[in-house]
Amino acid sequence: MKAQIKSLLKLYFIMGSQDCQRNPRDILLEAIQGGITCFQYREKGPHSLKGDQKIQLAKDLQFICQEYQIPFIVNDDVDLALRIKADGIHVGQDDSDIREVVNRCSGLMIGLSITSLEEALSSPFDSIDYIGVGPIYQTSTKIDAKTPIGLTGLTKIRKEVHDFPIVAIGGIHSGNLKDVFEAGADGGSFISAITAHPNGTHAAKQLYNATL
Repeated sequence: MKAQIKSLLKLYFIMGSQDCQRNPRDILLEAIQGGITCFQYREKGPHSLKGDQKIQLAKDLQFICQEYQIPFIVNDDVDLALRIKADGIHVGQDDSDIREVVNRCSGLMIGLSITSLEEALSSPFDSIDYIGVGPIYQTSTKIDAKTPIGLTGLTKIRKEVHDFPIVAIGGIHSGNLKDVFEAGADGGSFISAITAHPNGTHAAKQLYNATL
């Protein structure tokens, strides 16, 4: 099971409407065609969609993922994840209580953000499927991003959690993705590396080639 989770984390694309200058449906489709292995719908921030608009976009993006057998994960919003029967839920340290999430989301792939070695050591590894470690590098995509832990921090966490699945988060692009893998991550996650690119397929292919 761990090996399967690790393979899904390899190229982990995160996106919400607030990250896009064009239709997010088109961007997701392009990214899938370029080789992403997992998708997280993260609708967050002052310019994000709310209510029915948020739900509709989630359903549209989920449909695209289902067409191509890409796992569809919802960020933070447990109610939404359960309502549309998402494949997974990802929460941060300050979002929802992880024990409550685990209790409500039985059967879903569960990810937890980790920003320090201390948080990693206190994680309920018996109840979650992977951890998102970071930020590795400085990032401007998330306004609430913590201080970067760097590749050194990632390596320390890898040594302590042994073979537990890790996806690295924060400031990752094709130019540093290989370094992230070498530091111990099973996958890299990215937002602007694809959303800011005029061609999502080309951007995803650059990320894929960086892992070879």
